[in-house]
Amino acid sequence: MTAAGPGIAKYPNIFSAVQVGSLTSRNRVKYAACSVSNFNARDGSITDREYARMEVISRTGAGMITNQGAYPDPDGAGKAYYRQLSLADDKFIPGFRKVAEMIHGAGAIAIQQILHAGRYGGIDLDHCVQPSDVPQTLRHFRSPRQMSREEIRRSVEEHCEASRRAVEAGFDGVELTAFMGYLLANFLSPFTNRRADEYGGSLENRGRFMVELLSAIREQIGKDKILIIRLNGDELMDEHGGNSPAECIEFMKMAERAGAHCISIVVGWHESTRGALGRDVHDDQWLPLAENASRAVKIPVAFGPRFCDPVKAERALARNAFGLWEVCRPFLADPELLHKVAEDRLDEIRPCVGGLLCLSRMFRNLPYICAVNPRLGHEVEPEYELRPARMHKKVLVIGGGPGGLECAYTAAQRGHSVVLCEKSERLGGQLIPASKEIGGGHIFVDLVRYYEAMLKKWQVDVRLGTEATPKLCAQVAPDVSVVASGSEIEHVSIPGIERNQVVIAHDILEEGSPCGERVVVIGGDRIGLVAAEYLASRGKQVTLMEAGKRLGEDVIATFKWRHAAWVKELQIQTLLNTHAKEITEAGVLAVDAQGAERLVPADTVILALPRSPRQQLLTDLEFVCDELYVIGDAVKPRSMHNAIREGYLIGIRI
Repeated sequence: MTAAGPGIAKYPNIFSAVQVGSLTSRNRVKYAACSVSNFNARDGSITDREYARMEVISRTGAGMITNQGAYPDPDGAGKAYYRQLSLADDKFIPGFRKVAEMIHGAGAIAIQQILHAGRYGGIDLDHCVQPSDVPQTLRHFRSPRQMSREEIRRSVEEHCEASRRAVEAGFDGVELTAFMGYLLANFLSPFTNRRADEYGGSLENRGRFMVELLSAIREQIGKDKILIIRLNGDELMDEHGGNSPAECIEFMKMAERAGAHCISIVVGWHESTRGALGRDVHDDQWLPLAENASRAVKIPVAFGPRFCDPVKAERALARNAFGLWEVCRPFLADPELLHKVAEDRLDEIRPCVGGLLCLSRMFRNLPYICAVNPRLGHEVEPEYELRPARMHKKVLVIGGGPGGLECAYTAAQRGHSVVLCEKSERLGGQLIPASKEIGGGHIFVDLVRYYEAMLKKWQVDVRLGTEATPKLCAQVAPDVSVVASGSEIEHVSIPGIERNQVVIAHDILEEGSPCGERVVVIGGDRIGLVAAEYLASRGKQVTLMEAGKRLGEDVIATFKWRHAAWVKELQIQTLLNTHAKEITEAGVLAVDAQGAERLVPADTVILALPRSPRQQLLTDLEFVCDELYVIGDAVKPRSMHNAIREGYLIGIRI
């Protein structure tokens, strides 16, 4: 961390020291064990790809850094992901030692998380283990098997041995996971703990395994090592009979009495029907949970779910709402976040958009990636490094959507002279209509502001209201042209489509076109959902018509359920397996899969049909410039992260 900077004085609480156990963290920022990367080997050993990622994390400037969770048991019942790290054998110690040395080399406290997945484990087995034989509510998890008393005692021993290995590897302490529906949470919750022995029933009995585990690990690693436990502030499992927030507080008190030095607050289970981490969650929605915990215990409370704003973090720390700002996905989006805060460059922080692409990938046992940080997961690959250009070139980027924005400022960083042309009067492309998403869509405007700041910093010549043509290209005379012209709603031959009440979805979202009270949206992909939800939230009577079997086919898994909930909450009528035969003055003549026709009344008809790439410039510019590239939706309409990644890769290649 920079020794001095204007942000350190401006945000004194973030950069003040704090004692945790016997050690002092140089600041109040704790890097959370942010998901399981799935970068490692199937046997749980650490790969070069993971070391490269940890090297970046070690340089974030956080005073305390938590390494991702490792399962402790040799039989693998605690293993949740195919490539999860393992601390089940001494052979893994050298690999973890290298990680601890990286963290210490950067001046941070090193903590190793131990993660036994319990109900969500046994990824390589035909079963999982938990306190009681409670059936799974999510089909992809393994069949449960109730733990015997002997298996509980053995689990305590395995956690202790894993803790010993972490300390022997050089870590300053360990962190236990008692959240998200993992093993410790299974014992704490009446939903999954229906035992009739000393480990079930009363709150004290349900917490017995946690207390025994903390006490045994404290004895194993010694009083000088830090012991942290991650506990739910709210399980969000009311419909299943889970713990209340008040009961969660009682478990925090029990953990403190059992020797924990810090409580890390988390929210929700994998089975929760309410979201906890996506952009639909307000950024300080869970802050009261931390405040309640801080009043209940004397040890530091670490908090961070969806709490991304350094300004709000400073204010919360100032009033002792929590003791440590625990940063997770914002550091994945921008590893330089804390350094930028120290230098008071908040407008240059790349925001986490909260789409949970990282989780979508992880849940499919793929290496996680970030929607806005194309470097994440590729730190070990030299071809992903941003290096000064050997030959400075003039670069023309055509299109101000996410792909073009990323490409323009990446190329400018490398020393190229960059001109960015955008035919509309504002930057952002399809980020602008996307920002009308009713649950946190404003984050896309924040992303555009970030890009605007970076374009200004790197002196990109931005020309708004400028359509790229061969003539313009000849005038600019670039060495390189990058076509990032995006996509458009496909033209379809529906009788009546030329009527005045027919509006393109992008127009209704971006320009605020006039809209009647009765609306039919034709097309149930993401843009159709966003338009339907946006209008329904403003009191319109909306019908969503989709020719396929399902809505949101282009929506990532971690957000499909949210759109489904919004459609239900907003009482949007859905017509699946239905296509528009004709648009009349009265509405849309719809035909279902059986051929039955019905007229759906509509004052306004919105087209949200599949998109097609704008590729005419590829032909127009083929013999106008030396190098010609195409990125993003101009290749094929897909998601924002595809465009940003392609923009970055071309930007570092030119």
